[in-house]
Amino acid sequence: MNQYWNIFSPWGEVMLKRTFTKRYYILFLLVSILLFAMSTLGDSSLAKENKRNPITINKTQSQEVMIPSKPLKRKIILQREYLDGDVSEETIIVEILAMEDLWAQYRDWQLVDQNENRMIFKKTMDDISPLLKANGYFGITEDGTLSIFNGRPDSADIIQSFFQIDVEKLEGLKYEELKHGIRILDKHQYVQVLEAFKPYSVLGIHD
Repeated sequence: MNQYWNIFSPWGEVMLKRTFTKRYYILFLLVSILLFAMSTLGDSSLAKENKRNPITINKTQSQEVMIPSKPLKRKIILQREYLDGDVSEETIIVEILAMEDLWAQYRDWQLVDQNENRMIFKKTMDDISPLLKANGYFGITEDGTLSIFNGRPDSADIIQSFFQIDVEKLEGLKYEELKHGIRILDKHQYVQVLEAFKPYSVLGIHD
């Protein structure tokens, strides 16, 4: 009876509170340790899962990030090389939203040089040059070389030279035609005249 009464005495009440406080503290500590262990185990499992299945970045998304907010301006130089050896150049300024579009636009051209400011593309044309069509003539030089002139042979610059002709084999009419100049109108005539004079070459050119 005294022992039961002592529990509810002021001193006994204090001891009881301390006992409960200590138990709650131990319980709280155990719960904290358990939660920490579960959190650590979850992080470890997630790391292992990421290692087994690494995150990949979609290529399309990556490309979209690299697309500039404003179009890039770039100087493009287009070189056209013709059958007669003439090379023309055209310079343009283009706005580039994506490099894929640029490559697609010039897929038939060869990139020969580039830097931060300009790109040079080249293309071999299966035709004679506009210069030749406008004012080109086949003729013969003083040493007997079959050549193309920008204008009539007697007073024009040489555009392209081919092979030396054995003048003694030429009929008088053909020689006079070359001296006067044979007008070039198109690719077909260009090839035709070359083939017609190959048999008169000093080196004996044949197909």
